Parts: sequence; structure tokens; C-alpha cells
Amino acid sequence: MSDAQVVVVGGGIAGLAAAAFLSGAAGGPARARVTVLEASGRVGGKLWGGEVGGVRVDLGAESVLARRPEAVELARAVGLGAELEPPTTAKAAIWTRGALRPLPGGQVMGVPGDLEALAASGVLTAEGLERARHERATEVGADVTIGRYVADRLGQEVVDRLVEPLLGGVYAGRAEEISLRAAVPQLLPIAQGGGSLVAGVHELASRPQVVGTPVFQGLRGGLGTLPEAVAAACVTAGVDLRTDTPVEELRRTPEGWRVVAGGEVLTADAVVLAVPAPAAARLLRADAPAAAAELDAVEYAGMALVTLAFRRADLTEPPSGSGFLVPPVDGRRIKASTFSSNKWGWLERSAPDAFLLRTSLGRHREDAVLALPDEELVARSLADLEEAIGLTARPYDTFVSRFTAGLPQYPVGHPDRVARVRAAAREVGALALCGAAYDGVGIPACIGSAAAAAAAIDKLLTPATGDGSTERTMGA
Repeated sequence: MSDAQVVVVGGGIAGLAAAAFLSGAAGGPARARVTVLEASGRVGGKLWGGEVGGVRVDLGAESVLARRPEAVELARAVGLGAELEPPTTAKAAIWTRGALRPLPGGQVMGVPGDLEALAASGVLTAEGLERARHERATEVGADVTIGRYVADRLGQEVVDRLVEPLLGGVYAGRAEEISLRAAVPQLLPIAQGGGSLVAGVHELASRPQVVGTPVFQGLRGGLGTLPEAVAAACVTAGVDLRTDTPVEELRRTPEGWRVVAGGEVLTADAVVLAVPAPAAARLLRADAPAAAAELDAVEYAGMALVTLAFRRADLTEPPSGSGFLVPPVDGRRIKASTFSSNKWGWLERSAPDAFLLRTSLGRHREDAVLALPDEELVARSLADLEEAIGLTARPYDTFVSRFTAGLPQYPVGHPDRVARVRAAAREVGALALCGAAYDGVGIPACIGSAAAAAAAIDKLLTPATGDGSTERTMGA
């Protein structure tokens, strides 16, 4: 192991993953001595588990995109491979036009690839469906918002009733402001190629690596067990992991870095910033003002999750399927509901007499929702659930999770902003940034971002050989 000292600021999944890659906790040789500094009293960030109604559940993110390998691979590396479990059911619906309607198959982030499945779902009006059947040619340059592009090609109703609810679940954002290049890059070549969007999406959804492969995976006991396992593996590998230790100052020195955290001064050869953009901007303002200015411009959306525990005996009939999404155009209070006890077999097995579900509220620029008391968020959720699925039972326990400034927004130009941030960071020295603000908001994307940050730090700390190469690389 190298004698180099690396400080990782942030104990969310990106920071923990970066520490695991550098310390050898995720497999491979140890590259450095690592200290992780987390401001809050727990690790995991938006991955968080707890009990509601005496049942262990996720209070934050509950699944990972399995068609990107990073999260599944990290889970296996820290001993959770046997705990991976796909959803028991993936039959989701859209609550729109006064009814629950099946989410059409063959779509990518709400963009349809099968117009017959779309017609059968009843999600669109007859007028909206007719417009979708008549694609209009459009020209796309380097980037465009998802909402503008899809509306021009297939009509505004496809955006309102399909794209918006899908994007709302991932970004808590607005389709007319989110970058196609940054958020759904697999659609950009289709858009730039000028061919049929529907045909292009159909081809994407029909690829052998997609068909038959679970879209999502969870973990028995909840996804909140992932950061706990990564943290434990890091500690076993010698990582100094500190919670309740906010970083007050970060300064470049001739020898490396000076980190002031929890009233203590630490020195480091390299630093990984795995914190939200505003926190990274504050720490970089003195030594990398250009990067700080770019990070200050990143906007965030907040959201709340309301977890409700019911006794099955109190339910006239448990809801079916995995849950439903809600288009903003329908003017409801909630934006989605997940029927957790249906979706996850491990949860049904562990609590057969209970029925757990949850709702989400809040989108970009709807921060007022987060200021409402818990009781009001629960009441709003129950009111919409009664109208959507006829649920009249009262929960015996509830829990509200708030994620203020939880999801970064990716407008047109976001990838270029990220490139400028990283270029400015490189000029300062041995510094890397990772997390949801950069390469994708999903858990696999955050872990991939952490792997790239760890590799960059490893390269910076590795002496060059005579032929200009380095002696070692991450994962070698």
C-alpha cells in the first residue's frame, strides 16, 4: 500500500465507493491510506434504512438500475451478492385522466417505442395518440431538452403524460429543462440521426442485453444495507471513517492539502470531494474559484418520501402491482406511489401481516412542499391514495423522509459545465470530484463517478516511469 494519504469528503455512496476503491475494500490492491469525513451522524446519504411499524424498510432510495453494472458489482464486492433480489412485480401504472392505466412497455424514460402498447394503455387521449403516430422531423444539434425534442417529434401529450412522470421519479425535474445529452444520452444519437424516434426506441428496448434482464435490483433488508456494508469493508481495510465531522476548510499547500474538520487539522496528499455541488463550491472557493463558480450554478430539487404502514387485516383488498406514477398535468398532490410490500418479496416475507407503501412529493422549484409538517404530507398522500386506488384504511405508523436539495438538475450544457469544473480542479493539484452532480444521479452512476475519481487520484499519486506511463492503475 502506498504511503499517500487521501481524504474523502462525504460519506454518501459516492464517497464510500471512492474510499473502497482506493483502500482495496472493493477488491484489488490498496492504493492509499484513506480518511472519510462525513458531516452527518450516519453514512449513506440518500441510501438509508430504518423501521416503520416495526418493519425494516428503506427510507431513501430502494433500488438500483441493474443494467448498469457498478452498483451490483460493488454489492458483490462487499459480500452482499447473495442478498441481491429483483422486484417481485414490475407492473407499474400511470394515474392519469382519472384512472390507473398500465405503463406502456417498450419505452425509454417515457419515450414510446411501441405505439400499439401505448394505444392499449389508454394513457393518451385519442388526439394525443394520433399526434404520436405522425412523427415530425426535427433537427438536433449538440443538445436539446428532452421535453422540447419529444414534443416536437411526438406531441406535447407524450411529454405531459409519459416523459414527465418518469423524469419526475428520477430527477424530480421538469422535462422542458432537462438535457437529453446529460439525462438520456442513449437517445441523443437517435435524435441526431434524423430517423424515427419511435423506431429507435423500439430498437433500444429490443436489444438482447435488455430483454429478459431485470431493470432494477434491490437488496434483502433494503438498499440501506449497501452503504453499511461498504463502510464496514472500508473500516476493515483500514479506512479512518469519521461521522459528525464537517469539513470547515480546504486549502492547497506546497506539500498537498490542509483539511480543517471537526476542529482538527489534517494533511493529505490528495482529496476526493464527494459532496453536493454547493458544499464543494464552498470548499473550493479559495483555491479554485472558477470551479466554485460553476458549481454554484448547479440547481437542486428537493423531495419528500412518506412511508405508510398498514395492517393487512384493515385493508379491504391490498392494491395490486408495484405502484403508480403521476403526471404533473393531472394536478395531484403526490407524484408517485410504490407498493413496497408487493414490489419486494423479502419485505412481504419478513412482515406478512403488514402492508408497506410509500409516496413521493416535491419537484424542482416546489420547495414549499418540504416545509409542510409531517401530518400534512401524510394527509395529502392518503387523500390521493383514496382517490387513486380506493384506499380508506388508516396507517398504524408513518415516517416522512425529507431530502432538501437532494437531486441535482441537468439542464442543457450540464456536461460542458462538469468538464469545466474538472478542468479547473485539475489545475489545483491532486483533487477529484464525484457524486450525483456530475455523471448521473442514479446509484450506479454515482459509483462509476467514484471509480473514475479514485482512478484519477491513483494516477496523480503514481510516479511516472521513464517511458511516460505510470507504474500502476486502479484495478490492476
